[in-house]
Amino acid sequence: MAEGVRVLIVDDHEPFREGLRALLSSAPGIEVVGEAADGEEALRRTAELQPDVVMMDLNMPRMGGIEATRRIRETSPHVNVLVLSMAEDDDAVFAAVQVGARGYLLKGALRTEILRAVDAVVGGEAIFGAAIANRLARYFEGRHEYDPRRSFPELTAREAEVLGLLGEHLTNAEIARRLDLSPKTVRNHVSNVLTKLQVASRTEAIVRAREARHT
Repeated sequence: MAEGVRVLIVDDHEPFREGLRALLSSAPGIEVVGEAADGEEALRRTAELQPDVVMMDLNMPRMGGIEATRRIRETSPHVNVLVLSMAEDDDAVFAAVQVGARGYLLKGALRTEILRAVDAVVGGEAIFGAAIANRLARYFEGRHEYDPRRSFPELTAREAEVLGLLGEHLTNAEIARRLDLSPKTVRNHVSNVLTKLQVASRTEAIVRAREARHT
C-alpha cells in the first residue's frame, strides 16, 4: 500500500460509511480524511480536503454519484474516484467509467479487494471487480452499434439524448445541468420519451433502451 493515501468516503448510509471507515483505517498508509452523504457534499468536501481517492456510491439523494464523479474530475482531475456501489448493470458501470471513475467495485467486495483497488488507482491504474470487468467488456463490444435514434426513430434528437442520460441514472436536475436546460423543459422531454416509448416509468424506459442496445 502506498504511504499517506488520503480517502474521502461518499455514501448516504451512515452505517456503511462507518464500516468502510473502520476497514480503511485498519490498513497502514490510509487516512480517511472525511465523509459525505451525497454528491453535493462530496463536491464541497473534495474541494476542501483534496483527497487522493474518493470512494463513491452512485444512488444518493440531491446529486448522485455519476454527476458528482463527472464534476470532481472536471474540477480536480488529480483526484481518483473509485466507485463502490450496489449497482451492477451495464449502464451504471459504463456511465461511471465515461465520466472518469478509475475503478468500480460492488459493495460486499472483500477487504483485500478494496485495499488493492485503492492502491491501484493511486498508482495510476484502472481497476474493476471480476464481474464488473466482464460486464464492461460486453458493454464495449456492443456499444458502437447502439444509437437511440435508430432504435427509436420516433424520438427527436434531444429526446434521444435525454433517454441516454436517463440510462446513466441521472436525475432530472442533473440532466438539466448537463444539457443547460430548465428543469421544466427536461420534465417535458422525459414525459415525451415515456409517451413515445409507451412505458409508465423512467425505469421501464431504461430497460427498453438497454434491450434495444443488445438486439
